[in-house]
Amino acid sequence: MPALSENSMDELKNLIANFEKEDYFEKVNLHIHSNCSDGVLSSHEIIKKAQKINLEHISITDHNSLEAYDSIDLDKIEDINVIAGIEFDCWHKTDFMHILGYGFDLNDKNLRKLCAKDKRETRLDIVRIFSQKKSPEVIKTIRDAGGISVLAHPACCWSLNLEKMVEELISYGLDGIELYYPYVRHRKIVKFHSIKKIAEIAEKNNLLITGGTDCHSEKLDAI
Repeated sequence: MPALSENSMDELKNLIANFEKEDYFEKVNLHIHSNCSDGVLSSHEIIKKAQKINLEHISITDHNSLEAYDSIDLDKIEDINVIAGIEFDCWHKTDFMHILGYGFDLNDKNLRKLCAKDKRETRLDIVRIFSQKKSPEVIKTIRDAGGISVLAHPACCWSLNLEKMVEELISYGLDGIELYYPYVRHRKIVKFHSIKKIAEIAEKNNLLITGGTDCHSEKLDAI
């Protein structure tokens, strides 16, 4: 896949900016995991299921891995827009978080260097929480690779001052925040901030708003 130009970045930002709330979970799902991390479906199976339920835009965002994209050619996929994606585990000071990357050059060497070195770093929570990656490095690497960065499931961030933390991430180059997210199972229990607060932060800071089901199962509409 060729390196993305600034125009491509702008086109992706405009595409996401024009998604409406009702688009998410109906025709857009930008947070899906394959069996290359801790999901169960292959990238080919995800695409087929997405086409079957008439999704128009999806992204496979495996933990610290781009392996799902190594067996598919994005330019040859028809009837659905598959946006290159990844979900990095990293730290911002004392806060553990997930940063989503979208629309980057899949062949970028520095981005590949940030990826997992073994399967444990893609599958096991107890291993991933010991990530040595820092948020400024992750955000910069995604941007340098031609992509945009988004804070994943922010209601679960354990920061005492979420707004200040987001503003600091913006200073590093953060582009967006994940607002439309189901927050079920363990993420419902460890939910520290309200969706209303996240929406206010997004609006105040003119952040892109994204969403997805965080699917790990055979159903793309469930996590």
